[in-house]
Amino acid sequence: MADLNGPRTTAVLLAAGAGTRLGRGPKALLPFRGRTLVEVLAGVLLDGGCREVVIVLGADAAKVRDATDLANYTVIKNPDWQSGMGSSFRRGIAAAAAEDHVVMALVDQPGLTPETVARVLAAHRAGRVTSAAYRGPGGTLRRGHPLLLDVTLRAEAAASATGDAGARLFLQTHPELIDLVDCSDQSGGEDLDTPDQLRLLG
Repeated sequence: MADLNGPRTTAVLLAAGAGTRLGRGPKALLPFRGRTLVEVLAGVLLDGGCREVVIVLGADAAKVRDATDLANYTVIKNPDWQSGMGSSFRRGIAAAAAEDHVVMALVDQPGLTPETVARVLAAHRAGRVTSAAYRGPGGTLRRGHPLLLDVTLRAEAAASATGDAGARLFLQTHPELIDLVDCSDQSGGEDLDTPDQLRLLG
């Protein structure tokens, strides 16, 4: 369980992509619940118990800033966003307070709830990785987001991030460190990647 006297948690919301497959510009600007996806999800992360949210922008960063109210968050730009998620992952971790655990979240996961975030934070054990998980068609839990990296692991995870891989290579190397937290009652954990998935926006 989470230690209330231990490290706190900063969320990193990865929102740098151009949304090429979706074909509607940056996913951060998709309308959702009367606002934009990036505004809603940043709020969800705070409401779930993260003390701060770092938002990593990239494609059309100036447009995203102009069209949103992100004043309550730390917003950074990844000038190398076209190289893939890895560079945004590294910059996000670097921008988080050095003494904090880090929760990684994706801007294209509209099903994210404060309850999911809180559940992952509460389940975390020192020195480990805690991941929301969702049940697939066969009932098997599959790892998803958000993903909590212990403060002691974030540097190694960042160093392994390259190309389109964020934490993936680190997690493949250290499967014994991962704790899965079933969040299937909250959402299916789907990412919004293709036009047929716009239904996830409700």
